[in-house]
Order: sequence, then C-alpha cells, then structure tokens
Amino acid sequence: MEYLSIKECDLDGFLANAKINLANSHPGDALNDVSDFYTEIVGDRHVADLAAWHITSRDYIADTLKLQQRFSRDLVLDFGGGIGTHALANAMSSKVEHVFFVDINQTNRNFVEYRAKKLGVEKKLTFCKTIQDTQILKFDTVVCLDVLEHLADPASQINNFSEIMDSNSIALFNWYFYKGDKNEYPFHIDDIRIVEKFFETLQSKFLEVFHPILITTRAYRKIR
Repeated sequence: MEYLSIKECDLDGFLANAKINLANSHPGDALNDVSDFYTEIVGDRHVADLAAWHITSRDYIADTLKLQQRFSRDLVLDFGGGIGTHALANAMSSKVEHVFFVDINQTNRNFVEYRAKKLGVEKKLTFCKTIQDTQILKFDTVVCLDVLEHLADPASQINNFSEIMDSNSIALFNWYFYKGDKNEYPFHIDDIRIVEKFFETLQSKFLEVFHPILITTRAYRKIR
C-alpha cells in the first residue's frame, strides 16, 4: 500500500481485479515485440497481478521456496523475478553469497529494491535489466520461475542459461505454455512450434535433478 500509494480500503478490490486488468491491457496480435508489453505497457499492473497470485497460490510458492533452499548457493541469478519473493528469500540464506535480480520491468526492479531495504538485505542484491548487466560470467544457481511462457523464444533463453552455468550449477525452471480456458493469459506463448523447440533444446542441454517436492518446478544441471 505504501509503495503503490493505495488506500487500505481499496486494496482488496485492487488485488481482486489484478489478473483481469493485466489481461485487458494486452494488445493481442498488435504487439510486435513481446518484451514491449512488460517494459512499456503493464506499469504497476504486473506488480498487482503477481501480488494477488502470491496470495492465492501461497502453498505452491511456499513449496518453491523450500525447493530453492535445497539448491541455491553462492552466486544466484534470479531471472524475471517479478515482485522478488524468491530473490529476497535467497538473499536471506547463509548459503548464498549474492543475488542478481534481473527483470526488464523497471517497476518490478524498483519494488523489489524497496522490499530489500525494508528487510535489510539490500547489500546482498544487485538489480539489473539484462543478464549482461550483471557482468557475471558464471552463476552457481539460476532461478527462472513463471517466466519462460512469456518469452517469444524460450529455447533461446535456455541456451543462454546453459552458457552462464558450469557443470556444478543448478537451474530451477517451470513453465505454463497455455493461454487459459478463457484466454485469461493472453501474454503466454502456446505456439506448438515454439513449445516443441523449447523442449528439444531443454532436453539437449540439461539433465533433470530429482527432488521429492511434488510441484511443477524442476531442477536441472548442464549435460556434461
């Protein structure tokens, strides 16, 4: 409320309408570049949508936090980290040296920096627009949750992750290549050719690492 200047009495309505407001802001086929939606159009609507989703999906998110606690260490890349819940949790971990929070949305970066200062962990986080901006050649942990389905070419991003990991690095990925029963997620990619290329690339670059938590997020290491 403090960050978004929302009155407490308006908060429930703000969050309840978050998903539909974000979906309605999507220009559909008129969008030439997928990244434009997140850099130029969404504003604070994406923050609201993510906040609402965190409330309704808190059990799932709790499990993803348990999962990253099993694997995260040393230099962590949080790619497309949204409102920063996972990045902040990693920053609090004694196993993590530093977290590089990468998100193309300036509002998201500002909001997570605000949260980090409130929690007193700002010195363990660096905020960047691109992976290149981090100036880190190799990461020990890569976290990319609820992002790949938003990218025009998720296979290319998988290749990029492979290049910045070594044989001991671990990546945490999930995806949802589905626009919803009623097009609730118009910003998700579902083109069968793009999806097949993604899975082919994933299987050629990474080997899944078993974990016992029953969630859709999976752990991977590079194929040596």
